[in-house]
Amino acid sequence: MPNALVWFRNDLRLNDQPALQAALRGGFNPIPLYIHAPEEEGAWLPGAASDAWRHRSLLALDASLRARGSRLSILRGPSLEALQRAAAECGAEAVFWTRRYEPAIELRDAGIKRALRGAGLRAESLNGSLMVEPWQVESKQGDPYRVFTPYWRTASAQLRMPASMPAPERFPDATPLAGAVGIDDLRLAPSVHWDEGFWRHWIPGEAGAHAALARFIEQALADYVQARDFPADFGTSRLSPHLHFGEISPWQIARSIRQLPESGDVYLRQLGWREFANHVLHHFPETPESNFNHRFDGFPWADVPDTTLDAWRHGRTGVPIVDAGMRELWATGWMHNRVRMIVASFLTKNLRVHWKHGAAWFWDTLVDANLANNTLGWQWVAGTGVDAAPYIRVFNPVLQSQRFDPAGEYIARWIPELAGLSAKERHAPWISGRRVAGYPAAPIVDLATSRLEALKAFEQVRAAKSG
Repeated sequence: MPNALVWFRNDLRLNDQPALQAALRGGFNPIPLYIHAPEEEGAWLPGAASDAWRHRSLLALDASLRARGSRLSILRGPSLEALQRAAAECGAEAVFWTRRYEPAIELRDAGIKRALRGAGLRAESLNGSLMVEPWQVESKQGDPYRVFTPYWRTASAQLRMPASMPAPERFPDATPLAGAVGIDDLRLAPSVHWDEGFWRHWIPGEAGAHAALARFIEQALADYVQARDFPADFGTSRLSPHLHFGEISPWQIARSIRQLPESGDVYLRQLGWREFANHVLHHFPETPESNFNHRFDGFPWADVPDTTLDAWRHGRTGVPIVDAGMRELWATGWMHNRVRMIVASFLTKNLRVHWKHGAAWFWDTLVDANLANNTLGWQWVAGTGVDAAPYIRVFNPVLQSQRFDPAGEYIARWIPELAGLSAKERHAPWISGRRVAGYPAAPIVDLATSRLEALKAFEQVRAAKSG
């Protein structure tokens, strides 16, 4: 039986793995391979939190393969050279992989496919991470969508649930490839264990992904519609890092949530935003670096000192809901979605800092850092992107806190300095004049004044455009 390389990337699972299944259906012995080449990812090299997760996810994948009689060979890039050497060494006749949609990687992969086919190899890429591919959805005019609701109306009509593809119980033995290195040799895990607290909240790998899905269905899905906006509760799936690293596929989730149609449909729509983000990134590959709405190219962003940015990054702004979110991010590598919007609004509106500073910080600190989602989310809040919230929508962090964390539980969890205050005082301790040791006496910026200044700045841009 001939060999085929199965090139693992952000698809670190064995079940419902299209590249693996394609190799098996084609009558090949699969040779599992991972290539470490972060320098090929363009301007957005993986962040530190992502690297820490990938280290553990690769270990989990290798363990799963070894339990089935195989193993994961780890090679260093360049990717094309590594694939060519590996194919020649093991006599592989084909290479299979699942697609990624980041602009630099799409361009690289297209070149790799041409080169491999030019050398006489069968080279196939497959959809392993989306329910609908970015180019499969278009408006009646044949254009890409810029607004989510009509996009999802069209995309959801195209959804076709594929059959489950379980992994084989046994794999043919895979001899390590020449030049293979150990996972530890990639130095993805930090030498100073700042990520130690992450793993009290997460179990990277395919088994951890399915455990997280089971917990969500059993404990939170029924109340998802009501509970998803309240950060103190376990009301969201927390599946985003597992989806990003391909430890579980969206259709595996979709199959499981159908047992509760009402809340399941609402959650599926949230997965639709992930699909939309990839649609936008594919058709507008410049958006990680520039405003989709070019009216904002002349927006008067503030030039704030590093101390102000550091206060935001490390949860020292004096606005409790903002600080709680940033501290949750630092401690766990994740942040509740409602709070992500609040902290992003505070940065881009109250501090009037360019959204790219926030996107860069999230990119380095989130375990679910995904270029499509990160770009769409930050431009949405900043008002500069597709289907964006208008810039004049400035989240009032105190009102948001009072509405979505009414007892101040989330604030007390991540800002223990404020736990001794009453629920009412936790939202805005400076209003009651409460001084708390170790916590800022007042916000670093006046919320009302900064909101007005943001709106005034936007008026300048609107006036310039109309003039």
